[in-house]
Amino acid sequence: MTRRTAWSRQRPGRRPSRHIPAVLGALALALLGGAAPLQAKQVQDQLSFEPPATLAGSYLAGRAASAVSDIGSAAAFYREALSADPGNPFLLERTFQLLVADGRIKEAVPLAERLIAKDKGNALARLTLGVEAMRKGQFERARAHFQATQTRPLSDLTVGILVGWTYAGQGDADAAFRVIDKLSGLEWYGVFKNFHTGLIAELSNRKIEAGKRLSAAYQADQGALRVVEAQARDLARNGKPDEAVQIIETFEKTIPDHPVIEALKADIKAGKQPSYLLATPQAGAAEFLYGLGAALGRDGGEDLASIYLQLALWLDPKAELPLISLATIQGRMKHDARTQEIHYNKAIEILGRIPADSLMRPLADIQVGRYYSVLQKFDQAAKALQAVLDRDPKDIDAVMALGDVLRASKKFGEAAEVYTRAISQIPNPEKTHWWLFYNRGICFERTKQWPKAEADFKKALELSPNEASVLNYLGYSWIDMGINLDQGLDLIKKAVEQNPDDGYIVDSLGWAYYRLGRWDEAVKELEKAVNLKPMDAVINDHLGDAYWRVDRKLEATFQWNHARDNKPEPEELVKIEKKLREGLKDEPAPAAAQIDQTPKTKSE
Repeated sequence: MTRRTAWSRQRPGRRPSRHIPAVLGALALALLGGAAPLQAKQVQDQLSFEPPATLAGSYLAGRAASAVSDIGSAAAFYREALSADPGNPFLLERTFQLLVADGRIKEAVPLAERLIAKDKGNALARLTLGVEAMRKGQFERARAHFQATQTRPLSDLTVGILVGWTYAGQGDADAAFRVIDKLSGLEWYGVFKNFHTGLIAELSNRKIEAGKRLSAAYQADQGALRVVEAQARDLARNGKPDEAVQIIETFEKTIPDHPVIEALKADIKAGKQPSYLLATPQAGAAEFLYGLGAALGRDGGEDLASIYLQLALWLDPKAELPLISLATIQGRMKHDARTQEIHYNKAIEILGRIPADSLMRPLADIQVGRYYSVLQKFDQAAKALQAVLDRDPKDIDAVMALGDVLRASKKFGEAAEVYTRAISQIPNPEKTHWWLFYNRGICFERTKQWPKAEADFKKALELSPNEASVLNYLGYSWIDMGINLDQGLDLIKKAVEQNPDDGYIVDSLGWAYYRLGRWDEAVKELEKAVNLKPMDAVINDHLGDAYWRVDRKLEATFQWNHARDNKPEPEELVKIEKKLREGLKDEPAPAAAQIDQTPKTKSE
């Protein structure tokens, strides 16, 4: 019988924002007028009359698309509904919001004009019109739109910094400083204020002021990529290259191997003088919208984050970081099997907009490969990753991602070879590399190379002793082979302690008890596992077996029926159907006599 265990590629990611979480809800209300972002309410609450079929059909289709975050389709359907009922204020505002979130700003601008004709202080409409004016270099007009929003107090930060950039566009840095410096609010306002006034000072050629303000931003937040990059550039331009390299290397201890930071460090070490972080006031305003949007996206505000990021791209079409954030949001959207492909394909499309010669292109291709892999389009995944390796055969992230793709496609021998290539490039493995040995161990185990697999699992635990996935896999494998029984059971128990709510790991403990003939303990743990993963065929099958052994045969039949109905693997379905016909005839053989069972990973 096959087994499951939870596994995942765990590497240090971007740190969560320290600045935004407490105000997500308020910001959404401020910009979206109190409506739940991009969620349709009941039809009867919004439409003043019984709509004709075409209007109702478009509205309901838009609502359905919105419910699964298919923003492009939702925008199209709501636009159709608005065409059928152009005077409906709800349809007007919802269509406008969706168009902005989908990046169709040109289409959204006329709707924004219609909105402010009826609601002069509509925050999102004013923001969009201000961005459009700023894009055209109409700084005074942009400022008027930003200042006309009636939402307070949270939007003061947004309005203040964007207004500051309009003054910068007119060459009046002092006015920009006055507007931004007088902003008061939560503690994290200071980072945005110092960062953006520092960038404005740079563009105004006020070097001392720029250095002072950028340094203050850096001291307040030394883990923010753009803050670190701006500070390093400023130091290097002002004769302090060693200090610039030092702050970059400090940043790399938390977020290693970032291509932009690596390239900047290489340039500084080579004696090159870096340029300013930004070249235009429009790029400055876009930087603010990107920074806020990226933070919102990390903290669960995907709808509003998409709006900020799309407006940032409208202002600065060459910006790449907003594209990365937008793609990440698409990849994290709540979805089921039906909508997963929509979101991942959208993410792939967004990442495709990053230029081929960009420093970010390898990262984009690696992520594209991972999205294709999840969609089980393994050939396309391998192609995307091979494009990275064609440029740099030693790109370890691409090598490791390719190994993951091959493993997901069950090409375990090839995957093991690729993981070995990656490991060979790591002279001194660290704690974060545990998963690499773990994944190679799985590949060795699947190709019947147990001594190599066992060595890799032990190495993974040496690097990171409390990884539940490894504890579970190694412990169960030992019990399955009838070796190291006590130690194996201890490992699985430790895995459950680490992840008590992981149904697959709890199932491992129950099944280990079953394999050891400890039926009552098996039932207890397997019942817990089924409660955690009620629709999993393997776990239900296991519980059925355990019930049979303790003479609860009616319940056993129920669990096997449930397992059969939850789409087990074909070879398991045959076994389940036989048990439904005949039950379990004999006591199970000792664990040592059954060495052909293979632990099954969650991804399968």
